[in-house]
Amino acid sequence: MHHLRHFPETHIALAHGNGGRLMRELIESLFAYHLQNDLLDTDVDAARLPIDPGSGEIMITTDGFTVEPLEFPGGNIGSLAIHGTVNDLAVSGATPLYLTLNAFIEEGLEVAVLDRVLASMAQACRESRVRMVAGDTKVLRRGQGGGVYFATTGVGLRPFGLTLGMAQIRPGDSVVLSGSIGDHGTAVLLAREQFGLSGQLHSDTASVWPIAQALLARPGLRFMRDPTRGGLATVAHEIARQTQAQIRLMETQIRVLEPVRMVCEILGYDPMYLASEGRVVAVLEPASARTAIATLQGLGYQDAAIIGRIETGPAQVVLQTEIGGERILQELEADPLPRIC
Repeated sequence: MHHLRHFPETHIALAHGNGGRLMRELIESLFAYHLQNDLLDTDVDAARLPIDPGSGEIMITTDGFTVEPLEFPGGNIGSLAIHGTVNDLAVSGATPLYLTLNAFIEEGLEVAVLDRVLASMAQACRESRVRMVAGDTKVLRRGQGGGVYFATTGVGLRPFGLTLGMAQIRPGDSVVLSGSIGDHGTAVLLAREQFGLSGQLHSDTASVWPIAQALLARPGLRFMRDPTRGGLATVAHEIARQTQAQIRLMETQIRVLEPVRMVCEILGYDPMYLASEGRVVAVLEPASARTAIATLQGLGYQDAAIIGRIETGPAQVVLQTEIGGERILQELEADPLPRIC
């Protein structure tokens, strides 16, 4: 890590947040080194965004990341922060363009850990074709943070006339899921090693913009959402509550990887409520849903499937089980896995 030659400290100190020389070295040697682009200027207080508003609507989203541990199989808090922000724009139908970053670093954090996290963040920016344009750094006293927390803002551009949302959903529409569920929540849980469990499962953290683009090309697209905290069941409940319709999900069509299934059986979790960070739940008109699945599978999303439908009936979520019965999925109450994103 040649860029750390001019950064002799191995751990973050309170002085790295005081606005002076040490803070400047931290920003230049780590943040600017990894995240540099033609719009990032660490000497100004506001960034210029070259957006032509005549070509669409400007969309903005904000998010916070407190995942524990900071690093887990398949990603870390850095890549997760980028993917989480980009994905909220993508499922809104916006092309992700620009991000800002607030870093809240705990005194005593290893500089090598921060370096790895920022390298992963920069790689996710490149892959997602977004640019980090502004940021701010604070250092918290030891014991007041979880190593590092990130807060992000994302800006994107959505074409005029794109009508996406729960108000568009109609009885008879199909519910589509782009892949397996609960991979991220389970990977983070395993990384905590609180239960003496370990495994090869990786988080599904990734940009969903390629999925969103494929779905946006379908004329019958009604709605998209990424099933993060609270998982698939929580998205289904939001749809049921907003549309006052019944959502019927088919258990046989919902892919749950074997390691996820095993961990859930051992610890008593339900994969329907576990976070996924690289998946899309979408509602489409039935004919469009069938062609969308073929398109997604052609792009490499082999587990994409039609997993349910919107029905007239009470505003509830019904799971049609593998053995042919039914159970009503209750709304999530207590958070089974805090600090998951």
